[in-house]
Formats: sequence, structure tokens, C-alpha cells
Amino acid sequence: MSGRPVKRSLTLRGHRTSVSLEDEFWAEFRRLAESKGRPINQLAAEIDADRGLELGLASAIRLYVLRALKREAAVQDDAP
Repeated sequence: MSGRPVKRSLTLRGHRTSVSLEDEFWAEFRRLAESKGRPINQLAAEIDADRGLELGLASAIRLYVLRALKREAAVQDDAP
């Protein structure tokens, strides 16, 4: 497990930005984007548009990933 976040570049609506995410969060974020058939920049832009001003983009992505994993776990728990 990587302890320190790694800075990664994204393009949101034509503007470059960077977020610092741990490798595990980045890997899950990429997987979720692929599973939705969206480029990672598009998914990041959607998360960015939905977050409030009080929440940073990296935190919003982490929460998105956490919620998605919880939904997936709940579906698996409900499966026969």
C-alpha cells in the first residue's frame, strides 16, 4: 500500500489541473471510469461539477470511489 498521495494531471473542460491521490484510489477511479465507458477526465469533470466549494477535487474523487465500492459490496451481499 502506498502511503503518500501521488500528484496526477487531469483535464477538466479544457483546463489542466492536478489531484493528489493514493495509488489505490487512482486505480479504482480508473476502473470505475472504464466500467462506465467514460474517459477518466470526463468522470473527473462530472465529479468536479457536482462537488461543493467546500470540498476539494481529490477528496470528492475519494468519496466517489468509496461510495461506488460500498454500492458494489451491497450488490454482492444481496446476490444469492
